[in-house]
Amino acid sequence: MLGPLIRELMAAEAPVLKAHGLTMWGYVVLLALDRGTVRTQAALAEAIGADKTRIIATLDGLQDDGYIERYPDPDDRRVRVLAITDAGRKVKDAAQSEIQRGEERWLGVLDAEERRVFLRALQRMAPD
Repeated sequence: MLGPLIRELMAAEAPVLKAHGLTMWGYVVLLALDRGTVRTQAALAEAIGADKTRIIATLDGLQDDGYIERYPDPDDRRVRVLAITDAGRKVKDAAQSEIQRGEERWLGVLDAEERRVFLRALQRMAPD
């Protein structure tokens, strides 16, 4: 039952992300980095379920756009720390707000109690 809903949600998000100049993976990276800096690109890839070699182009694009920073770890200069910038947070927040407004199309069919239970269940099932 979730498969068709997820596909519809992704299809609805695609034009929103495009309007904000983001790809789905770019948006996922910004969401993850908004929770805090990540010490390595490999750790970020693992955290978001991405292939560590394929995420490089996404990170390059986000850095070129000024949405993330990669800088040497002061404790180990071989390691690159990743962090979201103010511009990255701003574009992430704008896209996220628009996506959440669109989600009301699906959540709007639930009454207040159903919505509370549904969202709580999703939070419990979601990976950390």
